[in-house]
Amino acid sequence: MFLTVLQIENCQNAESLIAELQVLIRDRSDVTLNSIVIHSEEEGRRLGFHGSPTILIDGKDPFPAPEIPVGLSCRRYPGGRDEPETVRGFPSELQLRQVLTGDN
Repeated sequence: MFLTVLQIENCQNAESLIAELQVLIRDRSDVTLNSIVIHSEEEGRRLGFHGSPTILIDGKDPFPAPEIPVGLSCRRYPGGRDEPETVRGFPSELQLRQVLTGDN
């Protein structure tokens, strides 16, 4: 499994997301994590970037948000079953666990 975090430069939410992912995958030799800083809207369109941070699993966004335009901006994630009324700067630990295990 290949995880990619797409982000704008100096995004605190991306840094927090990467730290959370590192904890969740530390014992998983089948997972590779990298990050890409997006510098232009053209680059963002090409990579499927809908705000920072955007996580891709094997090139696909597990939290699709086609209504969010491509742009060099922050992204917000609605809470999942664990926090239905919360809006966060990156997915919750439970949401990340679910997409990493395919249990969503």
